[in-house]
Amino acid sequence: MNIAVVGTGYVGLVTGTCFAETGNNVICVDNNEKKVRRLQAGEIPIFEPGLDVLFDRNTKEGRLHFTTNLKEAVDASQIIFLALPTPPGEDGSADLSYILGVARDLGHIVTDYKVIVDKSTVPVGTAEKVAAILAERLPKKLFDVVSNPEFLREGVAVEDFMKPDRVVIGTRSDRAQKVMRQLYEPFVRQGNPIFFMDERSAELTKYAANAYLAMRISFMNEIANLCEKVGANVDQVRIGIGSDSRIGKRFLFPGIGYGGSCFPKDVQALGKTASTFSYDFKILKSVMKVNSTQKTLLTKKIKKYYGNNLEGRTIGVWGLAFKPNTDDIREAPALIIIEELLALGARVQAFDPEAMPNVRAQFGDRIRYADSMYDALQGADCLAVMTEWNEFRSPDFDQIKRLLQEPVIFDGRNLYDLDQMKGLGFHYESIGRPKVKTKKRIAATKG
Repeated sequence: MNIAVVGTGYVGLVTGTCFAETGNNVICVDNNEKKVRRLQAGEIPIFEPGLDVLFDRNTKEGRLHFTTNLKEAVDASQIIFLALPTPPGEDGSADLSYILGVARDLGHIVTDYKVIVDKSTVPVGTAEKVAAILAERLPKKLFDVVSNPEFLREGVAVEDFMKPDRVVIGTRSDRAQKVMRQLYEPFVRQGNPIFFMDERSAELTKYAANAYLAMRISFMNEIANLCEKVGANVDQVRIGIGSDSRIGKRFLFPGIGYGGSCFPKDVQALGKTASTFSYDFKILKSVMKVNSTQKTLLTKKIKKYYGNNLEGRTIGVWGLAFKPNTDDIREAPALIIIEELLALGARVQAFDPEAMPNVRAQFGDRIRYADSMYDALQGADCLAVMTEWNEFRSPDFDQIKRLLQEPVIFDGRNLYDLDQMKGLGFHYESIGRPKVKTKKRIAATKG
């Protein structure tokens, strides 16, 4: 099939590349000429495991193309995916200006039947708005507007796209349904479902899924905070409730709050949609409040340990991205915490396997960017773990103790075993688990 993908951000690039991988001819469009030149030269602007292999193969085999010319892409394609940004406005609502702007452009370009697909995460009623704009210039027989929300997890997006749990397609058009089924059938050969529904239900499905997952995270963070008050261990609680088949094991790990490009924005946008329809979505308000508070938790632990005086202290930081296996720092808890530490007079020296260039663009030289995870600890007063990259899970604790001024770790992701930390002589504070209190240096042993 011939496909155009408008927008080469995270969703657009993964979508276009994965469709090309199944034999489709894909043209990705972006109005950023510099970005398009980089893509044409084979340079991928984001980090996503496995994407580079598919990108290289499909560009070399001539199935994946990049252009700034929207008309060229539309004329050559039957299906037009809109994978454009929908950033939150000041009131929390999703900004649809990019999507509606392209819809107006399409009204001047389309000359034969096209299926126009909202791939971006958009509020309820967006498909109708796009259709109304197109109808101003085009007869209805020349287009159908479909909602096809993405359910991609950063870090495993290629796997999620190639082997989706489900595909959700919102359309009441039999013609568009036939086209979309043909497009997605190669991705569900193992029997996973394609769900067809009306456009509004599809749009709400995406927001509901992300808001529910954000709610689970915030609930477990609240349980973790309560564990610290009552003397329980959240690891044990998590195992206890996760074994219940009605609950399941996923998204029950506490930490320093969720971030990224989806959960914060989508929870906020769903709340705005609810208020637009005069519905007081109380749980969502609590989810947002809990997450905002949780991002301050690690700073409070560090402050308390140092007697509320961080002036001149050096904090070694492991992890800057909002989650492992991505360079995405949008709404990353680490950045909130670093801002707080700097405001309190501390120095920060940080390491992240992928996200440091993005952080440097935002923070400049206000922090030191380490050459390695251990370089970040050179002369530091303590270690603060903020992202659960695999390479942080089994470090050389002997080396950590030699590099730090004191053997002190504040773990925002609960990576390390409490008994091991006690045996190694660390003062160790995590989330929802008992403190390991020791300031006495003992002979270091390898972890």
